[in-house]
Amino acid sequence: METTLLHSTIHVASFPSPTRSIRLKRVNSLKPTLSFTHPHHHQDHHHHHHHRHNDCSELSGPQKAVIKFAKATRWLDLANFLREHLQLCCCAAALFLAAAACPYLLPKPAIKPLQNAFLAVAFPLVGVSASLDALTDIAGGKVNIHVLMAFAAFASIFMGNSLEGGLLLAMFNLAHIAEEFFTSRAMVDVKELKENYPDSVLVLNVDDDNLPDVSDLAYRSVPVHDVEVGSYILVGAGEAVPVDCEVYQGTATITIEHLTGEVKPLEAKVGDRIPGGARNLDGRMILKATKTWNESTLNRIVQLTEEAQLNKPKLQRWLDEFGEQYSKVVVVLSLAIALIGPFLFKWSFIGTSVCRGSVYRALGLMVAASPCALAVAPLAYATAISSCARKGILLKGGQVLDALASCHTIAFDKTGTLTTGGLMFKAIEPIYGHWIRSKKTHDISCCIPNCEKEALAVAAAMEKGTTHPIGRAVVDHSIGKDLPSVSIDRFEYFPGRGLTATVNGIESGTEGGKELKASLGSVDFITSLCKSEDESRKIKEAVNASSYGRGFVHAALSVNEKVTLIHLEDRPRPGVSDVIAELKDHARLRVMMLTGDHESSAQRVANAVGINEVYCSLKPEDKLNQVKSTSRDMGGGLIMVGEGINDAPALAAATVGIVLAQRASATAIAVADVLLLQNNISGVPFCVAKSRQTTSLVKQNVALALSCIILASLPSVLGFLPLWLTVLLHEGGTLLVCLNSVRALNDPSWSWRQDIQHLINQFKSRHSVLQKKDARSNAMPAASL
Repeated sequence: METTLLHSTIHVASFPSPTRSIRLKRVNSLKPTLSFTHPHHHQDHHHHHHHRHNDCSELSGPQKAVIKFAKATRWLDLANFLREHLQLCCCAAALFLAAAACPYLLPKPAIKPLQNAFLAVAFPLVGVSASLDALTDIAGGKVNIHVLMAFAAFASIFMGNSLEGGLLLAMFNLAHIAEEFFTSRAMVDVKELKENYPDSVLVLNVDDDNLPDVSDLAYRSVPVHDVEVGSYILVGAGEAVPVDCEVYQGTATITIEHLTGEVKPLEAKVGDRIPGGARNLDGRMILKATKTWNESTLNRIVQLTEEAQLNKPKLQRWLDEFGEQYSKVVVVLSLAIALIGPFLFKWSFIGTSVCRGSVYRALGLMVAASPCALAVAPLAYATAISSCARKGILLKGGQVLDALASCHTIAFDKTGTLTTGGLMFKAIEPIYGHWIRSKKTHDISCCIPNCEKEALAVAAAMEKGTTHPIGRAVVDHSIGKDLPSVSIDRFEYFPGRGLTATVNGIESGTEGGKELKASLGSVDFITSLCKSEDESRKIKEAVNASSYGRGFVHAALSVNEKVTLIHLEDRPRPGVSDVIAELKDHARLRVMMLTGDHESSAQRVANAVGINEVYCSLKPEDKLNQVKSTSRDMGGGLIMVGEGINDAPALAAATVGIVLAQRASATAIAVADVLLLQNNISGVPFCVAKSRQTTSLVKQNVALALSCIILASLPSVLGFLPLWLTVLLHEGGTLLVCLNSVRALNDPSWSWRQDIQHLINQFKSRHSVLQKKDARSNAMPAASL
């Protein structure tokens, strides 16, 4: 019994093979309205210039009648056969070119017969499917680029220029094949990833203690969607981890490159957490599932990427609305040229060998002015989303890129974002209410000899099972210590501030048997519970006078009005200072820190990473208000980077919320716009640079598309261009836009000067390598002599 292996990754969709069906379901073409819209739907990885005629459930009545007739006459079968063999389209184009070259290569008597033979063979190869598509669109009340191309091609036959009509159809098809290839380069193919994901996993049988029996490794096959939290899974070498897990037994080398972009393989050992989708390169492990399939990392990647491709940015929504009005204007102008041209400009209606007719010019305008290039201008958004996904950065739609590009300020949470979040316990210090003075000796001593142990025992009992960094540090430090037993109940949690509880008894303590009120949290939280202002003031003075200084992270514990200060150390993440410097120097962003920690700890981290603007001692609502006020005062967008549940309000209020997905709470992930799958903030500058690169590319695409439309339309109307050349210019402009969009796959830079400097450095590096090779080659003959 074996699991199904996961061999695929999130990757660039490959170019479809000639034997693959390339019929597209064009939903817009089924609406019974007269419109002139662009049928490019780049979420489908099929050639979008064909119908899926076999699916008649969404066709209108007239369209069903056309399809029924096509089936009866075998027209549909022939059209499908020609679509499925792309090489036939290439053969048709070659035959048309050969026919066009005949007058220049053959004697005059042989030109016409050979041309007619080439056309008789080539025209059906491209005309059969084109005519069926056009007729089906017309039956559905739709006039689009496919109808226009077919009409222009067959009109050319009746006007005595069948070679031109055939070239028009062949180039139209080949241009769309090339366009589809470059479009597919820009898309993340998550469909294939889902199809190749393991359908089932090997779940080990458990004994009476709900632990796996590792002696015989009895297991059963369970569908991956039915894996429950706590199940023990067997994963062998070459297999994929089905859901997020924790290593229970064994060690192995894993790779998560396809998830986070981390190229270096990682060593997984007992206790390590592994995201779903990670590949086991060697060894065998027993893993304990920590999440279900729906909540696992890989499923979340698939869902977010699919949603991102469906969420249209503002420009794309505007282009959709603009296209409807624009197409109507183009149709009216084309009809006006066809009907009024002969009266105003003395053009012939059909055309002669000397002058192209008004109908011919009108067809040229309709082809040249088709908004195909404009419709694919937002393709850069999908390309950028794919580029970010390869770096382990998930965007919730193209609109996030627009929002990122508009931001002038970025705010970071401290704990777990700028710092490792793995606080280290440094010391515990009684600071208030513990000291007593002996009447005989007048010496000051602690109330009981082991009060520090009791305070640590109470704090660890209150924080047991917590996920908060401070609580985890306290619990971890208490493990293995000889501490008194503590009984705790009646918890009350105050988000972002602390918690209270009742201590029923402390073993071996002087207060044994009495119920004691305990509170644990920030110094401000503890002082807010004081009965008098004087007591609150004395506690704050004692904190300021601490012998350990104010550079550490502090938590305070109050038990029976005795306050103990817990000192913890939080270290900045490696490379954070470089990230901050890049955001300030290259991105020109205003950088600030928003934290709930006290001023001394916040300033220590801020100085270490290079942040000058610090707002400390903030509750969740204070962070929210700070984000709102900064956005309002600065007049631009604000990026909030965090990971905790207390950051969720600020993340939701910010223009763009970015979270570290491995550490983030479910609430923070839900409200965030960007998820960083790597457990660091190195992807933040990449996001900002990518957003600016993308918006620049989209603007270039729009300018390029409009230029191509104008350059092709005016000469066509004036009669300077034949239809086939108009099609070439029209589709060439669309291809240029696609090629420009594919540039979003490249890593972004901050300026063109940086690009030039990078090229110069590359040239210098290669030049120095060549010089060294020449020096070695010259030294070898000298040494032999």
